[in-house]
Amino acid sequence: MKPKTTNEVRQAFLEFFEEHGHQIVDSSPLPNRDNPTLLFTNAGMNQFTDVFLGNEKRDYSRAVTCQKVMRVQGKHNDLENVGPSPRHHTFFEMLGNFSFGDYFKKEAIAFAWQFLTDVVGLDKNRLWVTIYLDDDEADELWQEHISKDRILRFGEKDNFWSMGDVGPCGPCSEIHYYWGPIEEMNADGVNYS
Repeated sequence: MKPKTTNEVRQAFLEFFEEHGHQIVDSSPLPNRDNPTLLFTNAGMNQFTDVFLGNEKRDYSRAVTCQKVMRVQGKHNDLENVGPSPRHHTFFEMLGNFSFGDYFKKEAIAFAWQFLTDVVGLDKNRLWVTIYLDDDEADELWQEHISKDRILRFGEKDNFWSMGDVGPCGPCSEIHYYWGPIEEMNADGVNYS
């Protein structure tokens, strides 16, 4: 049975990645005590910052979390978007899977696709992917799962992840679900009306 509620999706996500060798890691505290530049935890990766920087080693190389986050300050301040946007919130639980030198794009893309289509049961024909402008590797890897005409390239603002001005960073992919009528999509897969 496909998960239908948020609780079921959360549990299915954690179980899926645990079955694929990930350690389930508890949410770190919402008040961020480890980073003096953050009042609140604003991303799932916050608790792994020292691992990404190479300053800390964990007993596992794969992790999965359901992180409580609050986005009311700094780079990820969604406060102004709450209300006008139906997709922004100040507090939510961020599901995340992490690899610490274990796997990279190929496996991350395959895991994401498998979870969304096989486990959750999303319609593959309604999924679109965005990648960083110059990320030809991600483009090729995504084409193993989705047609090229549903892979869109965007610049730094939309598809380049960073912690801030310094620190870990790099190109990222995002998966979008199209809610409108399929027949209304234009040639590049986006309904701009």
